[in-house]
Amino acid sequence: MLLEQTLQQIFGYDTFRPGQKEVIEQLLEGRDCIALLPTGMGKSLCYQLPGYLFEKPVLIVSPLLSLMQDQVDQLKQRGEKRVVALNSFLSPNEKAYALHFLHEYRFIFTSPEMLTQQPVRERLMEMELSLIVADEAHCISQWGFDFRPDYLRINEILQPNRPPILALTATATDSVLADIQTYLHMKEPYQFIHHVDRENIKLAKYTFSLKEEKQHWILQHVTSTKGPGIIYMPSRKKCDEFSQLLIERGISAVSYHAGKEAEDRQFIQQQFIQGDVEWIVATNAFGMGVHKHNIRQVIHESMPANISNYMQEIGRAGRDGEDALAILLYAEGDEHYAHYVSIEDLPKSAHVDAYVQRLQLQENPKIMLETGEISETAYRVLAYWMQQEAPQAVKKRLTQMEAAKYQAVQEMLQIIDTSNCMRRQLVQYFGQKLTAVHAICCSNCGFHIRDVTESRELLQPQKTMQWEERLRKLLFGRN
Repeated sequence: MLLEQTLQQIFGYDTFRPGQKEVIEQLLEGRDCIALLPTGMGKSLCYQLPGYLFEKPVLIVSPLLSLMQDQVDQLKQRGEKRVVALNSFLSPNEKAYALHFLHEYRFIFTSPEMLTQQPVRERLMEMELSLIVADEAHCISQWGFDFRPDYLRINEILQPNRPPILALTATATDSVLADIQTYLHMKEPYQFIHHVDRENIKLAKYTFSLKEEKQHWILQHVTSTKGPGIIYMPSRKKCDEFSQLLIERGISAVSYHAGKEAEDRQFIQQQFIQGDVEWIVATNAFGMGVHKHNIRQVIHESMPANISNYMQEIGRAGRDGEDALAILLYAEGDEHYAHYVSIEDLPKSAHVDAYVQRLQLQENPKIMLETGEISETAYRVLAYWMQQEAPQAVKKRLTQMEAAKYQAVQEMLQIIDTSNCMRRQLVQYFGQKLTAVHAICCSNCGFHIRDVTESRELLQPQKTMQWEERLRKLLFGRN
């Protein structure tokens, strides 16, 4: 009954959601755990509740600053004062203060990159922690190998007498789960694998002969149906252009991508959560850690590069349990762009040779960045693997990574090409089976989007202008 009492007293809930109690009980026994819980199923409770039962700090490694800050803000709103985020937002004085008093915090949030900084790593290694959490743990596999290799360095702070590790994610294949277990040095972890199917998310797909037809379709659809919603676009330029088209039609929309200032991205996210913005037009930089329960639609203007990303992105809809819609649009040739984007930041064999040559000349290989020979992301990947393996092994690894990216695009294309149930095929990709046949399922099973979408009510022109002026002033009116 102690767990139920803590749940009620601190969080105000009477009962646990599926998986929460099972995972917490294993953690209290000192056992490593992997919890695969769909978005909206309360993954954070799995470490927050034990944090109030343990006497030592909980370390949470989080992939995004916005996700980290959102979790910190939620804890503070609940009255928790012993929480800190070690990230780039801290000034040098704030960082020094936080590190000095780090042992007094209950929850310590940080990023994989921050763990590579010597003062942070040394401070954490000399402390006694009660729990280490890898939030959005699928990123260890999906990002660590070819995007942010610092994820693979999490194990550097893991001492032989380390506390239990909790890996949290919403979607993961068997191979990703194996990567998580390997790179976190987990010891026979308890696994709670919730079913990935979200029955309330209805799946639709449409094929077009021309790419331009897709944007025309989205404009017509969005201006005639209700949000809130997210429209995923493949480029920053498209996000900016399309959000403006929606605004011109009286829709409260704004673009979101990594090219915007961090402060602006935070503001846009909050406006969306609060309901001041109805539609976000975004690259895949948006969504992780966005706690908005009533997202009714997620539209992909172009195919994602892999099924895991697709499931993560559509899983942001319908967290309130009500019907939601996921629309996937395709035009011939989309797969070529998806493949290009997926390998754009992978280093090439020529980069390996150039790296070796710099070392032979007793130069810092980082000069490759200054000369424009390689992108910053590709260099991070190259530098990590060149420190781990011999040059020929690195070349082989890069070839394998590119082949895996191509295969992932082909698997996503199969979802588009199939005439069978989309839901069944998606679930099978994650090694699961449908437990029931849904009356309203996907467009291959006779479902039509009008079955769940509501018609848009006429907007008040004055309200729309007030919103647009407010957003423009806040984003572009700075001196």
